[in-house]
Amino acid sequence: MSTFAAPVVMGTEEMMSPKSHGTSNTPVQNNLRWKCDEKTADRICNFNRHYAEHAGYWTTTTFLEEEGEDSGEINFYDSNTGSLLFVAPRGRTWSEFVSESKSHGWPSFRDEEVVWDKMRVLPNGEAISVDGTHLGHNLPDSKGNRYCINLVSVAGRPKGEEL
Repeated sequence: MSTFAAPVVMGTEEMMSPKSHGTSNTPVQNNLRWKCDEKTADRICNFNRHYAEHAGYWTTTTFLEEEGEDSGEINFYDSNTGSLLFVAPRGRTWSEFVSESKSHGWPSFRDEEVVWDKMRVLPNGEAISVDGTHLGHNLPDSKGNRYCINLVSVAGRPKGEEL
């Protein structure tokens, strides 16, 4: 177990304690963005601590069709609560964001793309929302912290805009 240096905000195991819907108080939203599968999202977000959507899953969704260079910074929301968790690409180009994500198999975010008010990292590297949503893991590389995140975990709609 370890801790990660700032700007990482560390969380505790207690944040992932059992709640009314797995590790969260709410199930995933209906009608997730980019045609992400809700059943997969609910399993990954709320009833899982170690597993992920399969590598490359995000490329089988409509994400790369709906988003692109012209999208600018894209907001990624918690699939349970609609809280803003990541804004990307930030500090790099769309092409760099997509290239890194494709090479690792999951959307990959950097420190400057994290909304720290709502995201935490546990000592084992697990990335979670403050509301108990499993997001993925921090897998640092030579460039620094890299948050390897399940698209199904961040395909929510903003609070108040859920369908």
